[in-house]
Amino acid sequence: MTKIIMHGCNGKMGQVITGICNSDPNAEIVAGIDIADNISTNGYPVFTNIDDCNVDADVVIDFSSAKAVDKLLDFCEKKQLPLVLCSTGLSEEQIARVNEHSKKVAVLRSANMSLGVNTLLKVLKDVAKVLVPAGFDVEIVEKHHNQKLDAPSGTALALADSINEEFNNEFEYVYDRSQVRQKRGAKEMGISAVRGGNIVGDHEVLFCGTDEVITIQHTAYSKAIFAKGAVEAAKFLKGKEAGLYDMSQVV
Repeated sequence: MTKIIMHGCNGKMGQVITGICNSDPNAEIVAGIDIADNISTNGYPVFTNIDDCNVDADVVIDFSSAKAVDKLLDFCEKKQLPLVLCSTGLSEEQIARVNEHSKKVAVLRSANMSLGVNTLLKVLKDVAKVLVPAGFDVEIVEKHHNQKLDAPSGTALALADSINEEFNNEFEYVYDRSQVRQKRGAKEMGISAVRGGNIVGDHEVLFCGTDEVITIQHTAYSKAIFAKGAVEAAKFLKGKEAGLYDMSQVV
């Protein structure tokens, strides 16, 4: 049994993770931390001040906000608690601090917590080793809801990086072809973004050759896939030595 403290327990992802753990015999949320304790059906104590949390646990899952991360790192270092860090929008200073923190306590941080996406990151490396030397072009198309602020998505960049790393980072990422009138270069990798409706997340990687195209696609139908990945990451991180981990080690 992995005992979890849920940081940001009353947010959307915190509540999804609570539901997942309620039906998982190998994971239990023993305490929650949130700025407002306005949900009475969690089934575990909720602390509005992280310093007041005195519940024994194996790991912390964080789905809160960047502004809460600094105090969370202090708490995890003091308690020597491994941390699954899922909050986004961290500053360069915070990322540097996370890296330093990982020398003292285990931290798992990934661009995407989905088990499917992280399996795809591994698969792409093997596919690219065969097709790119054979002259196939690589294009990535990502689709998200109309409220998403950043483009391209962090996941699209992670997919591109997973391929690029296999070829000594020789590929140049191209996000817009409208300003240049010229043929596609052999060392280009196009990354296109679509924004519309309430698309949770859709990523396609196209390997385009002569007379054939191979498409590898991942579609997210709900944010529950990220919550499920976070719970699996928490189980993985339990008892781990200090260090910086990512989801590729979970899958």
